[in-house]
Amino acid sequence: MRLLKYTLLALTLLSSSILCAQERTVKKISKDYNNLEYIKTSEILLEVAENGYESKNLLQKLGNSFYFNNKMEGAAKWYGKLMALEEDIDPEYYFRYAQALKFIENYQEADKWMQKFNETNPSDSRAKAFVSKDNYLSLIEASSTKDISIKNLNINSPLSDFGTTQYKDQIIIASTRGGGKLYKWNEQPFLDLYSAQKQDDGSYVNVLPFSDIVNTEYHESTASFSPDEETMYFTRNNFYQKKLGTDDKNTNRLQMFRARAQDNNNWDDVQPIHFNSDDYSVAHPVVNASGTKVYFASDMPGTVGQSDLYVASINEDGSLGDPTNLGKAINTEGKESFPFINAKGDFYFSSNGFPGLGGLDVYVIRDFENTMTNSMSQNFIVENVGKPINSAQDDFGYYENLDTKEGFFTSNRDGGKGDDDIYSFTIPECAQVVEGTVKDIETMELLSQAIVTLFDGEGTQLQQITVGDDAAYKFEGLACEKTFLVRGEKETYASTEKRFTTPNKKQKTEIELLLKKDKVKLEPCADLAKILDISIIYFDFDRFNIRSDAEVELQKVLAVLNQYPTMTIAIRSHTDCRGTVAYNEKLSNDRAKSTRQYFIDKGIAVNRLTAIGYGESRLINDCGCEPSNNSNCSETEHQLNRRSEFIITSLNGEKCLEN
Repeated sequence: MRLLKYTLLALTLLSSSILCAQERTVKKISKDYNNLEYIKTSEILLEVAENGYESKNLLQKLGNSFYFNNKMEGAAKWYGKLMALEEDIDPEYYFRYAQALKFIENYQEADKWMQKFNETNPSDSRAKAFVSKDNYLSLIEASSTKDISIKNLNINSPLSDFGTTQYKDQIIIASTRGGGKLYKWNEQPFLDLYSAQKQDDGSYVNVLPFSDIVNTEYHESTASFSPDEETMYFTRNNFYQKKLGTDDKNTNRLQMFRARAQDNNNWDDVQPIHFNSDDYSVAHPVVNASGTKVYFASDMPGTVGQSDLYVASINEDGSLGDPTNLGKAINTEGKESFPFINAKGDFYFSSNGFPGLGGLDVYVIRDFENTMTNSMSQNFIVENVGKPINSAQDDFGYYENLDTKEGFFTSNRDGGKGDDDIYSFTIPECAQVVEGTVKDIETMELLSQAIVTLFDGEGTQLQQITVGDDAAYKFEGLACEKTFLVRGEKETYASTEKRFTTPNKKQKTEIELLLKKDKVKLEPCADLAKILDISIIYFDFDRFNIRSDAEVELQKVLAVLNQYPTMTIAIRSHTDCRGTVAYNEKLSNDRAKSTRQYFIDKGIAVNRLTAIGYGESRLINDCGCEPSNNSNCSETEHQLNRRSEFIITSLNGEKCLEN
């Protein structure tokens, strides 16, 4: 509902400075405006503006009256006129105008004003998020899924319904359907909590007030239950023991309350949370699956933006610890609200501070609780969940049950039954597919009759197939967000394997398995380093001693020399360009001789080995030291030139005729 989306904070209101002819009219409605009675305000301001009287202050107030009442077509119109004045205005209006334009899906124009917002306010996290993901629309499209079909819940009313959670065999919602005293913000009744009974076919019927103890004459909404269903946290106006609390501006805020279950299926012992205050709001609690934490939204001191997300520990005695702000990786200068955390620890929330489709969008941080526990850096990846959950309008109040595969969210998108409507969907089975082909890494020839085996992350074999003439393999039914390993094997080839992690939604993962010949014909002029896939034999700068990592590679060459006693090889040593030409030539000769001596010491006959130093004459990159070359190479790039190579000069009486 708009109240709970937009009144976590008192608005910062600008002073009146309009045309003298309209001064009395604007002053007359100032009280209504400051008290958030936006419908009455917008009607009066609209009449003034349509009579041809416009000023910066009037257009700001008129735009705000539409914006905060979610009438974005009107907000876009009047904010547009405000921008046309080309006067110095608060950059926040660039942001609001961009949001209003997104509501009517004018993304190109919205991006223009978000860029203007960034130019005038580059330190704002909303601006940073926008420029860091200038391709946000394509990213959202990629994260969208066609496997979800949303349904407008049959129990929605013509008024406002939102904030779904499950309790036993019911869903608990907030709704204004109850009648009674009207709330001046939107001229609808105050919110109460209602329950609806789940049927065998999965539908919900019989909407009834949830609890006469919990519901009051003021707002109640967004309930969440402990895992044992004995404790409920919920949102209520600052109203306790029949007293309505207000701040020094006479604004009644939202607070979090706790209630205990009774034997008669009712609730009692309703108590406010200890960190509630007359001066700020605390709202929209959600308890994690282990019952150890409660997440919520607030604008308490220390808040980054208009409303932030917080967490408090639930102690063993049921009391709550002090609240902790979830930090700037999550909270922006915009609105973050309606948190939800599923059984896996994925954290969902709604925000208008990150690039989105318009209004509040639903975002998720995968594996949030483990990341939060194991990392102090809070290097979270905030992901827009995409369509159809998100739209150009407000989308919030996300909830899912991974056991029953039920999901719910609230939206005021076009086509609904009322103001805010609850939508349901079935969480799709997250069955993954991995497929690919097996090829020769050198020739890219398809390798029929290769064996492909699938293992889980712990190395347990799951499936195995032998590929046909098309060399294609396919494994289906893999779980989401799990690690697997796929291995390819074929006679006369060395096996290869690749480890991968499946994504969080149904899709195909393609992995090409490239096998290298295990048996390669040796012939004169061949490069043993290439045949054996050995690393280059490196030397430290200005030295010719055999490094320990080089010795491992030399052992491979030694094994070949022992296996083929007629083989002779030329050891070619090279340096980088640093130093004089003469010095480098001597250094490379010393290195070649050092390598040759290593083999001699291991029993290889002297006449089977030659050692040649090429100095810097055969660089393999552009790291020459002449002015015409790149003299700014890194140490790693120079080291590539400090190498040894092994060329077969003869084998079984056949000689290499190349230099």
